[in-house]
Amino acid sequence: MKSSSMILSIDAGTQSIRASIIDKKGTICALVKTPVTPYFSKKAGWAEQNPTYYWEVFCATTKQLLKENLTLKKQLIGVTVTTQRGSVINVDKEGKPLRPAILWLDQRKAKMEAFPNWWLSTAMKGIGIYSIVEHAITECEANWIRQNEVDIWNKTHKFLFLSGYFHYKLTNRFIETKGNMVGYVPFDHKTGDWATKSDFKSKMFPIEESKLPELIGVGEVIGNITEKAANETDIPVHLPVISAASDKACELLGTGTYTSKVGCLSFGTTATFSTNIKKYKEVIPYFPPYTSAIKGCFNTEIMVYRGYWMVSWFKKEFGSREVLQAEELGIATESIFDEMIKDIPAGAMGLTLQPFWSPGIKSPGKEAKGSIIGFGDVHTKAHIYKAILEGIGYALRNGAEQTQQKTGEKITELRVSGGGSQSDEAMQLTANIFNLPTHRPHTFETSALGAAMLGFIGLGLHTYESAIKEMTHIKKTFYPNKKEAIVYNQLYKEVYQQMYPRLKPIYEKIQKITGYPKI
Repeated sequence: MKSSSMILSIDAGTQSIRASIIDKKGTICALVKTPVTPYFSKKAGWAEQNPTYYWEVFCATTKQLLKENLTLKKQLIGVTVTTQRGSVINVDKEGKPLRPAILWLDQRKAKMEAFPNWWLSTAMKGIGIYSIVEHAITECEANWIRQNEVDIWNKTHKFLFLSGYFHYKLTNRFIETKGNMVGYVPFDHKTGDWATKSDFKSKMFPIEESKLPELIGVGEVIGNITEKAANETDIPVHLPVISAASDKACELLGTGTYTSKVGCLSFGTTATFSTNIKKYKEVIPYFPPYTSAIKGCFNTEIMVYRGYWMVSWFKKEFGSREVLQAEELGIATESIFDEMIKDIPAGAMGLTLQPFWSPGIKSPGKEAKGSIIGFGDVHTKAHIYKAILEGIGYALRNGAEQTQQKTGEKITELRVSGGGSQSDEAMQLTANIFNLPTHRPHTFETSALGAAMLGFIGLGLHTYESAIKEMTHIKKTFYPNKKEAIVYNQLYKEVYQQMYPRLKPIYEKIQKITGYPKI
């Protein structure tokens, strides 16, 4: 084994593909980030991208990284890949894509078919789960392809997630990691295997067993870099590829979140609150916890669907002047907004925001809309910006309380990742809303770090315990301001938590009158 061992970690997200070289201490020694065009739309609501485009960007990114870091390249001992979740690809026997990938944010709907039959549907409606089953069936990309592109489905040799596609391109094996099983496929999170034929999941997502890839646990060797892949990527031939997990699962590991007492917040496009638990527990009934990056564990997850996308939305719709100013100064636009809200007191002088810009599946329901209440003539766009950050914080705290109730474990600290974690104002505000110490990890690249940790673990150079101890570090801790924490607690309990129950009947009337959102 090389004296200074390094892992090549590739993180393929919705907005970019990042390739980094990471050492045993968790130091990102080199990194190249290549932006990607997230998707194209042939029809309204569709979100697709060509798999070959992803691979071309993957190759260009690794080539640039390895060309610029020849010394580090010689120290590589393995490769790991983590990707966006739920984006699917149909390939033939040669691994060639048969159609564009359908991304996780695609909104097309499949039709309900024979399952569930009328009596089962009646029973499901009686216990309140029919809407969940209906949502899963109609959201399933495989169901839509099978119904609308019969020839494509018949020619499909394997139905893969993006991670599985990359595994094939690197090792010539159709294999997927159990840690990436997030999507509408017949996977049983309790057993960690494909669902049996009698399982409801196999009936909701009737994908032929032959079309499903082989499954492998996290931190296991998938195969080795082929000569073809080496030529295309510049990754050394025969280097082992170790299975990682989804970007969110790797993110938890990369922040050092390993017990149910530590809450992990992801301030990304979709904001999430997650914990790592040792036993299977559904925080929301009938919604499974996902397979963790830590073997034998699960990740609970509560999502705020639009999350920190709302910051991007706000910049686009209301922040054009600040965007131009930031470009002139060569700084992030968020830095200017942070300065603008620094002196605005907790509660944004009476504004409270409910961040349901995209409705949920169960709670909030499909009828839900976003809202801001409490406007007065003193308010500026800076107050709205602060209310956005606070509203996301309230929603995540609500998710934390749901999680605590189900797991029975009190959360004692927070770790935050994602783009929003770089904002001191957002971090301090979060500490105040949760009234908990809130840690910023030493690196922004927590998904790539978590994947690299699995690489070292898979090759026997770290245990989970030693990897967490030696590779994850806290850069800065934000402690609650007691005075502001009291204000936020009152606003959360007496205002925010009252909004949805009181507005729900009005949302339903709006939906009925306008037809939006479509249900």
